[in-house]
Amino acid sequence: MKIYPVIHEYFKLDGGAMFGVVPKVIWQRTNPADEDNLIQMAARSLLIEKDDKLILIDTGMGNKQSDKFFGYYKPRRINELDKILNDLGYTKTDITDVVMTHLHFDHCGGSVIRDAEGNLVPAFPNARYWTNEPHWKWALNPNRREKASFLKENFVPLHQANVLHFIPVPDTGNRTSFPELGMEFLFVNGHTEKQMIPIIRHQGKTLVYMADLLPTTGHIPLPYVMAYDVRPLITLDEKEAFLNEAADQGYYLFLEHDPQTEVCTVKHTEKGVRLDKTFRLNEIFKPE
Repeated sequence: MKIYPVIHEYFKLDGGAMFGVVPKVIWQRTNPADEDNLIQMAARSLLIEKDDKLILIDTGMGNKQSDKFFGYYKPRRINELDKILNDLGYTKTDITDVVMTHLHFDHCGGSVIRDAEGNLVPAFPNARYWTNEPHWKWALNPNRREKASFLKENFVPLHQANVLHFIPVPDTGNRTSFPELGMEFLFVNGHTEKQMIPIIRHQGKTLVYMADLLPTTGHIPLPYVMAYDVRPLITLDEKEAFLNEAADQGYYLFLEHDPQTEVCTVKHTEKGVRLDKTFRLNEIFKPE
């Protein structure tokens, strides 16, 4: 197995929305804001080369929306995926599976593109796309608070093209092993219904793709919860349980939205779980 980080774009979000009830004077120490109160964010994916599979986790914002829409987020395109695939001798047609942790636009916008005729089609034509059925139904009929984050052009065309598949949600507990992709999934419900947190075990280490359970290192303290979360009190419980486990077990946490840090570990302190060390992904796993 080989694992590569991929940056799709950097973009900006309102700092107050990203930190909820935490005052700006505190959160700006780790996530400084610009003159518009916007903080820098990343759209960072994982590309996993494993046996006969080439798996991509999340796809960034994409480029289908209007200039007015993107004007709110000020994306700066990077498109590392094309270069990484080219260096590996692949193209986008070689991607076999796309895992979408959830269907908010900044996580799945790149899953669908417009073709030369303007039709909405899968961006990776030979891939299976993965979500789960409860989240799919949630995204199709969004609550008023989340509606602006679920843009149906980002995921309905996948269903219409018969490339959308569901990872089973366990009847009891919040985790499932999914050998078909060689990973486990933790299901969490604070940010949105049944967000999927991929867990990858490799070379005796555990790498966890944090998605929006932990956007940046600045969100490690328990009260630092996004205003975007539909159930913030549940997020508090989910974060507490997971971060204690991560500190106990020495997990490596892959951060999708942190503009500087790819991977971190956490540790127990007198103030609770806090940041331990930061890494580049290529510092963790030995070349194969």
